[in-house]
Order: sequence, then C-alpha cells, then structure tokens
Amino acid sequence: MSDDGSELPEVPSVAAGIDAERVTAWFAEHVPAVAPPLRFELITGGRSNLTYRVRDGSGGCWVLRRPPTGHVLASAHDVVREFRILDLLAGSPVPVPPVLGCCTDHAVTGADFYVMENVEGIVPDDAAAAAAIPRESRATTSRDIVDTLAAVHAVDTTTGPLAELRRPGSYLERQLRRWHRQLTAGGIGPGPLREVHDLLARRMPDERWTGITHGDFRPGNLLIGPDGTVRAVLDWELWTVGDVMADIGWLTAAWTSAEPFGWAPDPAEGYLDIDTVLSRYADATGRALDDLAYYQAFALWRLAAIAEGVAARFRAGVMGAQDIDVTELSERPARLAESARAVLIG
Repeated sequence: MSDDGSELPEVPSVAAGIDAERVTAWFAEHVPAVAPPLRFELITGGRSNLTYRVRDGSGGCWVLRRPPTGHVLASAHDVVREFRILDLLAGSPVPVPPVLGCCTDHAVTGADFYVMENVEGIVPDDAAAAAAIPRESRATTSRDIVDTLAAVHAVDTTTGPLAELRRPGSYLERQLRRWHRQLTAGGIGPGPLREVHDLLARRMPDERWTGITHGDFRPGNLLIGPDGTVRAVLDWELWTVGDVMADIGWLTAAWTSAEPFGWAPDPAEGYLDIDTVLSRYADATGRALDDLAYYQAFALWRLAAIAEGVAARFRAGVMGAQDIDVTELSERPARLAESARAVLIG
C-alpha cells in the first residue's frame, strides 16, 4: 500500500540474466494469454545454458532458456539452434516441449533466448528425483528411454531442412577438433584431457550411421511421467547431424556409472540392465553395436571437456547463485579423462 492507501503496482521478480521489464514486454507480445506480472525462477542444476521457470499472475507457466551471463566461447550455448531443432521436431515421434518463440534482440535481456511450454514430469538426474518414478513404472521408463532414442535416430536427415546440416567427413573428427579447440581456448595445457584426445584420434572408427545426434541423451535430460513414459527430451544445445553411435555410447556410459552423471538406473531398483537396453536398441534400429567401447570412452572424454568449461563458468560466476562445490568441479575433468582412458584401452 502507498502512503495514501492506494494499491502499488506489482513489480516483476528479478533473476540473474533476466531484464524483467523487457522480457515481460516480449512475453506480452509473443505468448498468448500471458497475464503479467511475471515471476522468474532460475532452475538450479543446469551446468550450461541458464533455464528459468516463468509464472504469470493467473497461474500460467513457461520455461525460458538463455546462455550464461558474461563471455562464452564462440559457437557454444547456441539457444537459437536449440530452438530450431525443437521447432523442427514438433509433431514428430520424438517428444519435445512445444516452443512458443525465440528472441535474438539482445536489447531485451542481453542475449538470445527462447520460450517453451512447461511440461510436467520427473527429471531423474539424481537418486532423490528418480525415487519419484514408481517402481512398477521403471521397466517402462527403461524401454521408453531406448525407444525414444531410436525415434531420434530415425528422423529423416536426408531431405528437408535437416539435410542442409549434413556435413561431409567424420562427426567424430569434427567433435574431437571442436572440443580440443575449446580446451585450448580455455588455457588447458598438457595432461589427461590432451592425452586421451590423442588416443581417441588414433583409434577413431569409420562412421556407419548418420542421423540426428542429441549430444547429451541420458535420463537426466528427460521428463518422465508417473506411468514411466518419456514426456519430453530436454537440453538440445549439443545436437547435430552426425554419428548416432555417439548417442548410444553416451547413454550406456550414463546407464552403467552413477559417478560421472550423478545417477544411473539400477536393475536392483526395477530398471532394465545394460545388456537388455543394448539389445532393445539393436532390435529397434537394426544396428550392430561393435565399437561401443570406443563411443563410451569418447562420451566420457567429451564429458570431461564439457566439465572443464562448466568449472570455468562457475569460477567466473556467470551461472547464477547455485550451491556448487567449485573445487570438486575443477577436479572432475581429469577424473573423467582417466575413466575414458581406462575404457578405451580395456
């Protein structure tokens, strides 16, 4: 109340990386039926792009994604590209959140961002969250995760807009070059990350199957319903058209080791074992899974390279207020690189 007893206008909530007034104006123009004022809540746990839950005055809820505040490496954190794949996959067998709009005017909040509908579900990124999936639904969850990845890999990339993104040459070669370049830009010198990079480059298999690769397909980037089905695939910032074996290597690395990813499905808790997961994917796609150890090692090494960038962003203070042990983050890349070496050399 003001001094004269009249109601004061509500002020939108403030969140790091959000210009509440200008983003509210953008919502009013682009999001149907929005009812300001808006409240912006940073969803903690994200280690790359920043994700916010946005609520309005009438109970509406959306999700906004933008890059970290401050300087980011060129080509990293491209939320416009992430928006594009979500838009292209709308209506496909791949479950994705419906997108509502994308803003490339940095005058609004200092960076590109996009907005999608809020999809309710469980994100099993740690043991506490995974416990919310009913035990009787966990076998369904396991099967649906595999079937969803097979659906991602079945999307046609030979015609239409996705065909334009097919590039000649080896996906693995491009990835090794890209992440090596980013490590160099981050000032990383000799050590396990460089050594394992060189091992991977020497042992690289030929690319046999090309399609959409999500780049970070694991339970912690999925929304699961109480019935165990996958309601949405999240966090598409690393997607490309490339070697689909990289995704199955990433998923199985995440399935068999809780330490690198925070949680892993445990058959003792009602999830399918890794052999059944692999058999289901092979049956669904008709693909042989030889060379899998290489792709698992590549997954762990790439996670080490990503972890190095994550640690650098938290040290620089551009990821908002999160309860994170920066020392542990800084030690993690070398541990992951050593794990990749162990898988690669058997």
